[in-house]
Amino acid sequence: MFQTLLTLFFPKVCYSCNGFLHDNEQYACTSCRHDFPVTNFHFNKDETVKNVFYGRLPIESATALLRFEKKGITQNLLHNLKYKGFEEVGVFLGRWLGGELQNIPEYQHIDVVIPVPLHKNKLRKRGYNQVTKFGQELAKSLNAEYMDDVLIKVSNTSSQVTKNRLTRWLSNVTIFKVINSDKIQNKHILLVDDIITTGATMEACGTVLLKNNHVKISIATMAIA
Repeated sequence: MFQTLLTLFFPKVCYSCNGFLHDNEQYACTSCRHDFPVTNFHFNKDETVKNVFYGRLPIESATALLRFEKKGITQNLLHNLKYKGFEEVGVFLGRWLGGELQNIPEYQHIDVVIPVPLHKNKLRKRGYNQVTKFGQELAKSLNAEYMDDVLIKVSNTSSQVTKNRLTRWLSNVTIFKVINSDKIQNKHILLVDDIITTGATMEACGTVLLKNNHVKISIATMAIA
């Protein structure tokens, strides 16, 4: 009865289209679930994401769950996650992708999951890192350790949205730093983020991580533009 009253006054909504969810639906409505533009990269051994870093960053494996298009349902999903406080989007996508990756041989030897960090000022303003719950769910599925105290952002930069590839790369030079490096020595790291466009941010993160002894990097994101 309490749950019914709660739903009446605070109805659950689809994180993608913002429509009301039925009792048997969770996170996203049935219509959106059918329409999500999934990549299936990890099932098809597609190296689209890996090729983004060709000649720039040596990585073991790389995938993205969804395709991102302007004004598409993936954009609305990520907008709700980043700017409207719908952190459960990260849980939804992390469980989804984690359930798939745990059956893929290339991802069965991940030791550590590390999120792309926010600068402390942006973290304080937003109140959360939009990648945290996504990374935590991936770590659970892969029986890996989630670590957010190894990679930190040491300078605050403006939004990456309107920058071109060169500007993104220049703005990411030397803005990330590794601390507690002993935690990742000899580890296979899964570096996670919400969306990959030019790859400049993840390249900057991966570069500093690979400076540590016998570290390997793989990549997983919610979406690819």
